[in-house]
Amino acid sequence: MQDLDCLNALLNCFTKLPGVGYKTAERYAYRVVEMSRDEASHFANAIMAVKDQVKFCRTCGNFTTGEQCRICATRTGDTLCVVAYPKEIAVIERCHAFNGTYHVLHGVLSPLNKKGPEQLNIKSLITRLAGGQIREVILALSPDVEGEATANYLAALIKPCGVKVSRLATGIAMGVALEYADELTIGTALRNRTEV
Repeated sequence: MQDLDCLNALLNCFTKLPGVGYKTAERYAYRVVEMSRDEASHFANAIMAVKDQVKFCRTCGNFTTGEQCRICATRTGDTLCVVAYPKEIAVIERCHAFNGTYHVLHGVLSPLNKKGPEQLNIKSLITRLAGGQIREVILALSPDVEGEATANYLAALIKPCGVKVSRLATGIAMGVALEYADELTIGTALRNRTEV
């Protein structure tokens, strides 16, 4: 129906968000229709404010509204945690187990998606390591094929700099019964076992 073109356009915009299928996009679009004009204006302004104000930290590549993110501006240390995307910093920060600094690659090596080393934030990582303050780099990349390939590539680049390289442990998640874990996960957990 032509008179609902604007609603369909909004619905199509929502389907472009990660993890949002047609039914969820439909619920979101209908919710926007039901909003008051003030609520809709506030929602639209929040989106535009993010687009206008949020940029990447000049040091690590995290999201910020200034030149440096809050973490780079307030922390020092000799441990650097490398992540694929800025959103992963928030996940690590919520566990309150890491107090070092970060470096965001903005992706992983993925030949199928035409992402090679040149498309990732690797040059600035090597530049940071050349400064001599970093003693350990933790590669906090997903344990999938692309994450593993990226971690191996980075380890080969970093080790000649005389910096310790480590990976996040992988294996069986807390609270998961052993009988429900797949063979690959159990095998990885056995290889990465720790002494108690």
